[in-house]
Amino acid sequence: MSNPPGYYERVNPDLLQRIPVTARVVLEVGCGAGALGAAFKAINPSCVYAGLEREEAAAAMAAGRLDHVLRADAEDPALELPPLPPLDALVYGDVLEHLREPWAVLARHVPLLSDDGLLIACIPNVQHWSVLEHLLHGRWPLAEEGIFDRTHLRWFTRAGIAELMAGCGLHLLGLHPRVFQIEQAEAFVSRLAPALPAMGLNPQTLLSGVAPLQYVVTASRRPRQHLQLDGLTLKPQAGMVDVRMRQPLAAVASRGGIGLRLRSADLDLLRPDPALPRLLIWQRPLLHDPAHLEQLRQLLNNNYVVIVEFDDDPDHWPAIAANNHLSFTGVHAVQVSTEPIAQAVRRYNPEVAVFGNALEALPPPRPAPAAGQPLRLFFGALNREADWAPWLDTLNAVLLETPERWQVEVVHDRAFFKALALPQRRFTPTCDYATYRQRLAGCDIAFLPLADTPFNRCKSDLKAVEAAGHGLAVLASPVVYGESLRDGDTGRLFRHADDLRQALRDWRDDPAALHAMGQRGRQWVAAGRLQHHQTAAREAWYRSLWDRRQELNEQLFRRVPKLRPSGD
Repeated sequence: MSNPPGYYERVNPDLLQRIPVTARVVLEVGCGAGALGAAFKAINPSCVYAGLEREEAAAAMAAGRLDHVLRADAEDPALELPPLPPLDALVYGDVLEHLREPWAVLARHVPLLSDDGLLIACIPNVQHWSVLEHLLHGRWPLAEEGIFDRTHLRWFTRAGIAELMAGCGLHLLGLHPRVFQIEQAEAFVSRLAPALPAMGLNPQTLLSGVAPLQYVVTASRRPRQHLQLDGLTLKPQAGMVDVRMRQPLAAVASRGGIGLRLRSADLDLLRPDPALPRLLIWQRPLLHDPAHLEQLRQLLNNNYVVIVEFDDDPDHWPAIAANNHLSFTGVHAVQVSTEPIAQAVRRYNPEVAVFGNALEALPPPRPAPAAGQPLRLFFGALNREADWAPWLDTLNAVLLETPERWQVEVVHDRAFFKALALPQRRFTPTCDYATYRQRLAGCDIAFLPLADTPFNRCKSDLKAVEAAGHGLAVLASPVVYGESLRDGDTGRLFRHADDLRQALRDWRDDPAALHAMGQRGRQWVAAGRLQHHQTAAREAWYRSLWDRRQELNEQLFRRVPKLRPSGD
């Protein structure tokens, strides 16, 4: 029986985000055409990703994407898998329900996991409201796909999934519901409400069982101590939340047994429980004394370890100094993006960790510029007129030498856009991060000027990482970018007008050299500037903060005696 078009090309985002980003070896059983594996290889290109697939056409497509593909039946007891090191992740995406004996298959596969390896699976929920509604009307539903896909042989509820994992000797770390059409689920429960008391059912409990269409399960061979990460973010602006909060914390949560909640407004705190590790990561707060003292006390009362996330020059904000640097003294720890910021913060709090900005995943390689195609130069920054103004005349002069060879893409900075003399230019106002990256990806050169100021010296090289990751050639000042780019190899640095002029002319006359530099920059990002490179260190630091919380509390109370509980 044929599957619907595109069936083997689908990527389940909830499954993808629970494969540990640090996994070195992954086996996906039922890998289809390799779409999930290809998406994960962008997150961690160094991972060895193997696939097992029964369908010939799908397996042939997967072979072009994954490191190893074996065309075989997963239920064959004589099956010999390719020689692999112990697995960090064993993945079943909508597969177990298709097997005659999923229990026997898992019994053979689970021993392939390393001691710290995870099993990740997506499994349909037969308790779904649509199933119950059909059965109440005396119908057994059949469909080409979904819970009652004609090829499904086994069905599970939440409790059944937990039993399946326990029966394989696994420790259940997470059972994450995938809920669609919640309004229809609520309406179904509402219609049943008059009968629920007689059956001893609570409406909310029933809703939690019938709303999920599927569950994504994470289980491990060894138990892991749970860790809860709560994040209080800025309102989304120019990617700051994505890069500093959402992406790195999601990467940590992928390692299993770690909960994650992010809010840009009020966050419902967990109830006090000193046995449940919990951290609050607070993005760039400007804490005022005494206005924020009560909030800090509440966090401490609820057993939180509090971390401030800060990625800018702390001396740039007068309100911080005016409040005795409470933004740093009034919390347990601070995480920053650069060593210069760390040095500034350590004056007020010694517990500082540096996590450089990185990309969530490596973008696809860009094609070489077509012959005669104009080169596109990208500039996208906020409040940078003092940085670009000294270079504007040189830039305009080079662009106007051969205007037919150039186009310019500008994001955020309307003043820069208006100051350009080249007619072939496009402006995008301040936008979300996805749009910013889309505009960037369509260009060939990233123009990154920074004046040598104390404020700029605290900035990170994120814009170079973003541009190089997309395969653009980076043209940057030595301020900040000189610490990470290799001049003439992974980018070009300009100190004088002649440097800027020469780089633009060289690339205009030799687009192949421009493309080659972009590829070397992309390799630099792949080798060390993806989230997975720092995720293990982040988790280790977070867990160490929890383990040292009593010591950190004492240090905190000495810095800010007003936070010490009365009676201590």
